[in-house]
Amino acid sequence: MNISFEQLKSMVVFAQVIEQGTLSGAAKHIGLSRAVVSYHIKKLEAQLGIKLLNRSTRTISATEAGLEYYQYCRVIAEQASAANRQIENLKHEPVGLLKITCPVNVGLQTIVPALNEFRTIYPKIELDVMLTDEVVNIIKEGIDLAIRGAPLADSGLQAAKLSTLSTCLCGSPAYFEKFGFPKHPTELNKHQWVLYKLTAGSLELTKGSRSFSIEMKGTISTNNAAARTAFVEGGHGLGRIPVYDAKPRIKAGQLLSVLDDYDMRDIHVYGVFPPGNAESKKLRLLIDFLKAYFLKNQ
Repeated sequence: MNISFEQLKSMVVFAQVIEQGTLSGAAKHIGLSRAVVSYHIKKLEAQLGIKLLNRSTRTISATEAGLEYYQYCRVIAEQASAANRQIENLKHEPVGLLKITCPVNVGLQTIVPALNEFRTIYPKIELDVMLTDEVVNIIKEGIDLAIRGAPLADSGLQAAKLSTLSTCLCGSPAYFEKFGFPKHPTELNKHQWVLYKLTAGSLELTKGSRSFSIEMKGTISTNNAAARTAFVEGGHGLGRIPVYDAKPRIKAGQLLSVLDDYDMRDIHVYGVFPPGNAESKKLRLLIDFLKAYFLKNQ
């Protein structure tokens, strides 16, 4: 069945009738008379050959067919609104405030340098950056974008994958001199670890078809990634450290990596944001910029 422009309009009107609950409410919301709204509903029912609404003197309700048809009408109305918002965004240079939160270490090492470049390109976008290793309630705090690693909690928030970070197992030369250099994953159970509270207490190493699960135990734990690296560098245990953090220290001889021929799961980094912010031009610009920045600097 071909759909005319007039029927598309009727579908949008029908969606509003369902959402507002009355013909009068829909008429007021979309700026039409009640008679015109009623005309669109009757015409739509005639075209489809099926009853969409149950009517009484005071109330209306959707029929079973009407409820199912509404789902499609709702999508059309939402897409039309989204298209208008997007065009409105394109008419203006992005301005306004973006509130961002991210873990301290990854923030200082990667996000802040990225935001330096972003701010140069879009100087009218203000930035409020909160560095914390605690999981912030972004709805309550009014945060536009939170940088988080997987796995993500099922919170009803939206997420966009920004990057993938590799990690390595490290210890200090002094630690290995005292406790020995592990040559096989099974030896790791005998070693001390500096524990990072925001990640799992177990570690999986794989090589080909073989897999080894390691329980990390130690007498030092912290909720701060930079502190974790500092304790490892101080000789207090092994640590699983992001390559971006470990590489300069390995090059300087402050850390040594072990079991490099085994694979570990990468850390997937996401930008998490409230669903209502999905159409924000300045937020989309930031997310796209961060994706490109991470890709460029891998």
